[in-house]
Amino acid sequence: MVEIFQNIRAAYNFQSPCEELRPYVEFFAQSAPASLARAPLAEPVPLSSGTMFPSWTPTCYLNLGPAYLLDLADRRYRVQAGEDVLLLRDTTVVRHKAATDNLFTLKFHPGGLEAVLGFSQVPLVGRLVPLTQVLPAALLTQLRQPQSFAERADLLQQYLLRAYRRAQPPDHYVTLVHDAIGEYQASGLVLNTSAVAERVFLTSKTINRYFHRVVGTSPTHYFSLLRARTALVAFVAQPAAFVPSDYGYYDASHFAKAVRNFTGQRLPRAGR
Repeated sequence: MVEIFQNIRAAYNFQSPCEELRPYVEFFAQSAPASLARAPLAEPVPLSSGTMFPSWTPTCYLNLGPAYLLDLADRRYRVQAGEDVLLLRDTTVVRHKAATDNLFTLKFHPGGLEAVLGFSQVPLVGRLVPLTQVLPAALLTQLRQPQSFAERADLLQQYLLRAYRRAQPPDHYVTLVHDAIGEYQASGLVLNTSAVAERVFLTSKTINRYFHRVVGTSPTHYFSLLRARTALVAFVAQPAAFVPSDYGYYDASHFAKAVRNFTGQRLPRAGR
């Protein structure tokens, strides 16, 4: 399955974080093969591979099932049973799946790993690292015990809350990058980098330095991915009603080019 174009989330349970963590944590999730077997979905879910596009989000995978294959940055990794990993979604990632998979996921927003746990995401670019580098082995052992998804998510959330409250407030780099992303989203994804910089009282040079320091890429690149992702989701949901200019694109051709750059795939025809 391919993210956005298909319902890649259909085979997972999801839980949103509490209000205090919401600026930094996007979700907790767990693959749900048992629920799939009990209640078939409205559309078939082929359990072969899942393609996920860049989002510049640090993502933790706790492997509660058998080994699986992961393609990252033109390299294939075999993640063994009981092996837990962390990666930065800075490129297209393909996870090869099986019906017996049982994967628990924690996904941060850009800069969230640093704000909550104090680890910069920049060194993660193009790498797959052991999850023990950011989460203690004792916690991972607790998470691996037989329990429900909700119990597992709550256990991890309580740890993240304690870590976040013990830490110093996020430094001004993380805070300003978070604010800049918020301004860009609030504008309807139409502001350029200079305009966003003005709204958070920075120069274009400074905001560029902050994004490289916190996210690992330029604000121009990150904003273009965020806009393409948001617009493509809207297009797939209602292609006939989609208006490219609502997302800052000049016309349909401009939007189609952005989608190709983002996904490597052609834009489906509306109504096809």
